[in-house]
Amino acid sequence: MSQKSVLVVCLGNICRSPMGEAVLKHIASERGVDLLVDSAGTAGYHVTEEPDERTTAVCLKHGVPIFHEAQQVSIDDFHKHDYILAADESNLRNLERIKPRGSKAVVRLWGSYLDNKPIQDPYYGGISGFETCYQQCVRLSHAFLDKLEGKKPSSNL
Repeated sequence: MSQKSVLVVCLGNICRSPMGEAVLKHIASERGVDLLVDSAGTAGYHVTEEPDERTTAVCLKHGVPIFHEAQQVSIDDFHKHDYILAADESNLRNLERIKPRGSKAVVRLWGSYLDNKPIQDPYYGGISGFETCYQQCVRLSHAFLDKLEGKKPSSNL
């Protein structure tokens, strides 16, 4: 399988999508899958900021390295990436609205690879919401990679 490129997207690119990026990179590496992963937000609220400290804390607690600077989705992303994975339906609609005709990216709700559930935004809650987000990113990463590799989804996730 040739290297694929994935963009994980949420609203501001400081909570869900940088966590998803870090987790997907980590799990792909553990599984030996050659995958280029990045993340972005549909809004430019936090461009150039580092991930929320709770995102970083939860990733580091689980041994997942995280290095990211927030950025906004660009039209070029639809041509550069093979897959664009939206954290929730609102971001999915925004991505579908701006997706240029003829672009190569497959744009889907990330949860569509497992259970069709969105990743809830943990920003206004406590650390437990970030832990829930992390666990969901782990399950979704495995489900996405299973699909990419043509495997049946793991039942133990």
